[in-house]
Amino acid sequence: MTDVSTQAGVPQDAMRRLEHMRPGQPTSMFTSDLSVNEFLLVREAGFRPLGLVLGSSIYHVGFQVGRWGKNQELTTLSQAMYHARELAMTRMEAEADALGADGIVGVRLDIEFKEFGNDLAEFIAVGTAVGADHAPPTGDSWRNVHRQPFTSDLSGQDFWTLIQAGYAPLGMVMGSCVYHIAHQGMFKAMSNIGQNVELPQYTEGLYDARELAMSRMQAEAEALHAEGIVGVRLNAHGHRWGGHTTEFFAIGTAVRPLREDHHIATPQLVLPLTDG
Repeated sequence: MTDVSTQAGVPQDAMRRLEHMRPGQPTSMFTSDLSVNEFLLVREAGFRPLGLVLGSSIYHVGFQVGRWGKNQELTTLSQAMYHARELAMTRMEAEADALGADGIVGVRLDIEFKEFGNDLAEFIAVGTAVGADHAPPTGDSWRNVHRQPFTSDLSGQDFWTLIQAGYAPLGMVMGSCVYHIAHQGMFKAMSNIGQNVELPQYTEGLYDARELAMSRMQAEAEALHAEGIVGVRLNAHGHRWGGHTTEFFAIGTAVRPLREDHHIATPQLVLPLTDG
């Protein structure tokens, strides 16, 4: 069995691979999942790719019983889904730190349920670690307030635009809420047949669940001293819990200003030349 390092649970084999990839080593050679255009724009923004970094956590997602006729958050499941993602992200950041990176761009955070266990899911975080050519205009570090490499799920194009406009990423922030929507009683369900009518318990439950996910994401951004969050996505995942239990997951990139002046270049119209 492979030994696991004390640094956030990153396997020793991974740490040895990263040691060979560190800049200045005779064996150093970067790897990246950026497209060619993204790679060139990241370089244009003043950052050089150091290597592909990843974090993984195979997690047993437990079970929690919700009251059949009540809207409620299933806090045990919310905590499990959040903690599993946090483990994957932390291990990815540890790999970037081992490379001496200033940040990670193009991060993807995925979930894959495994065939060898209905309740087992692998949470995977993958991105390209980058090092800055120069210090930011503020004179401090590109790293965030926790002295960790910044993380961003923005595309290479969006990352370049963000830097050009005088902002810097601080970190990916997220919020999770697993919520049980109350079932309608039989007579209530039958009375709605053939009618256009709002279902208040569904509206209120889904609204509440989204609000909880969003507020938790915003709390993470506040802890990073962010000015705002860009590229926010609010996704609903049924996973394997059935129709009345859903996870709402909010994720985005927290940013900070690099200067007071945020001049943005005027967009230019580009027409593709294609046949037909």
